[in-house]
Amino acid sequence: MVRRLLAVGLLAVAACSSGGGSRGPERELPETMTVSSPAFPPEAAIPVRFTCSGEEVSPPLIWSKIPEGTAELALVVDDPDAPGGTYVHWVVAHLDPKQGGLAEGALPAGATQLRNSAGEAAWAGPCPPEGPAHHYRFTVYALGKRVEVAADADPADAIAAIERDATARGRLVGTFAR
Repeated sequence: MVRRLLAVGLLAVAACSSGGGSRGPERELPETMTVSSPAFPPEAAIPVRFTCSGEEVSPPLIWSKIPEGTAELALVVDDPDAPGGTYVHWVVAHLDPKQGGLAEGALPAGATQLRNSAGEAAWAGPCPPEGPAHHYRFTVYALGKRVEVAADADPADAIAAIERDATARGRLVGTFAR
């Protein structure tokens, strides 16, 4: 009986952590940077245009208060409310800290998209199952040096490399429900 309960428990844990791109807890970092979007205010609904129910283009972002000595920035967009664990929608490395943000649907020269939880090096717009709104975290990391990560790295590994080199971050949270 105990073995059966243990096996069922292990299967439940595996089901909750697979398919969603689950990742471990975030490293503690100073949240000194400001991240915003002209498309939606903090904690508000992300317009349909940027989701799988619309055109699925990446929203415009603006960041400021970048720490002195920042070599580059990285961006991670994830959904901590995904049924199988945190789902990574977008990972972008090698952003120039002097850029000040991203235009809608654009990736600046020199920036690199890394794999998301769908296995693609691209923006994957919010696309939660029917039900309550999910929270989408747009996190910009200040890095003290160029992050070294393989283009085909697993999203969790890419984010771990980014967080390892990060000196500060800022975050914008938006919501979306279908």
